[in-house]
Amino acid sequence: MRWFEDAGPVTLDAAPGFVPCEFRVKWAAGSWEHEQARALRRAVFCIEQGIFVGDDRDAIDDRSQLIVAVSSLGGSPDAVVGTVRIHEAEPGLWWGSRLAVHAAMRQHGRIGATLVRMAVCSAHARGCQRFLAHVQRPNVALFERLHWRALQSVLVHGRDHCLMQADLHQYPPCADPYGGFVTRAAS
Repeated sequence: MRWFEDAGPVTLDAAPGFVPCEFRVKWAAGSWEHEQARALRRAVFCIEQGIFVGDDRDAIDDRSQLIVAVSSLGGSPDAVVGTVRIHEAEPGLWWGSRLAVHAAMRQHGRIGATLVRMAVCSAHARGCQRFLAHVQRPNVALFERLHWRALQSVLVHGRDHCLMQADLHQYPPCADPYGGFVTRAAS
């Protein structure tokens, strides 16, 4: 799979029905990972959902850590198919935001869940005592299955969200976020 690298919508160039068998979820390291993650966020939050016009970047991007799900082709990293960012708002308090999975990869499961796992586990290894996120209402059930609890309903960018908190006991610290986790596509 290769991404088109223009300013337009992010699309995957692959044979219909082709699914990578493996994804590595890790902290973004290379410039191509950052570029593709930003393009994916624009595709999801600006084009698909229409939440932002043009770009979804904000001041948090300047102080956040970007996490990516990278597909493999022939054992080599090929394309960013998911992303999320994390940041420490104050000592011990971490937030996750801008979770996005490429539309063509959503039905293959585990990518979003593994991004959430890497977000919380890597923050936990860096002193996180509380991890929060504003979760879009349709995704609350997924987060509950991932051991998060709802704190309150909120309106964010004109959309219904739920402020949720991760149960850190379910997320052991990850000391090697650049190595990350490997997940396989669901059959």
